[in-house]
Amino acid sequence: MAQEKGLFIYGIVPSDVEPTPEAEGVGSPPGEVTAIRHGELAALVSEVGLEEPLGRPADLTAYERLLDGTAVVAPVLPVRFGTVVTGADAIEDLLAAHHDRFAAALDEFEDRLQYTVHGRFDEQEFISGLLAENASAAALADEVRGRPEVESREQRIRLGEMISQAVELRREAENRDLIDAVGGHAVADTALPPSHELDAVRVSFLVDGDDEDEFVQAVEDFAERRRDLIRMRLIGPLAPYDFVSAHRLVE
Repeated sequence: MAQEKGLFIYGIVPSDVEPTPEAEGVGSPPGEVTAIRHGELAALVSEVGLEEPLGRPADLTAYERLLDGTAVVAPVLPVRFGTVVTGADAIEDLLAAHHDRFAAALDEFEDRLQYTVHGRFDEQEFISGLLAENASAAALADEVRGRPEVESREQRIRLGEMISQAVELRREAENRDLIDAVGGHAVADTALPPSHELDAVRVSFLVDGDDEDEFVQAVEDFAERRRDLIRMRLIGPLAPYDFVSAHRLVE
């Protein structure tokens, strides 16, 4: 018995956007990406089996690759990963019901891209700096040094808590400093939750196309000033995941 099919939705774009023949969607084998249009809007979609498991790393990569590639040439409103509807009628109904709101958002995000700055503390450098500045932490470190874990468990827990708190406080300060240093070259910014216990900065910026070079240079300058303590990377250009989505506009 043939598996029932549905449509995986990637994002909402202006109606004149045309997927390239090379565009690949989710699934195995990858689905062909097409556009379903209504008025001034189009939805980028591909066919999937309704019982097909989605969520493999390859699926998320395909989803992001399509949206990020689209964002470079046209505004796009990402649709939450994993959104599947039963057919084209459901998509046309969605576009019709929210046409003006989607169109206004696309106008707002014209020629704007997301960049995310993600940095992680060098653990050894951070702890060395903390022990040099914090006498209580240094004393605890001396107490546990060379002692079996069983005998120094309480001190190790206290030291770990002090390090964790110090990382959190420094992270908040670094995020603020990053926004102060590069935010003038961005339209908007949003600090993101840490993805690792040693995250130092994790902030997304919405950047106008005309300001990309200045923004990238400002990030590079910031990273250079902290290169001994923080391993920094700039991710982008990306679709504006952290600033807009079709779901947020209809909720």
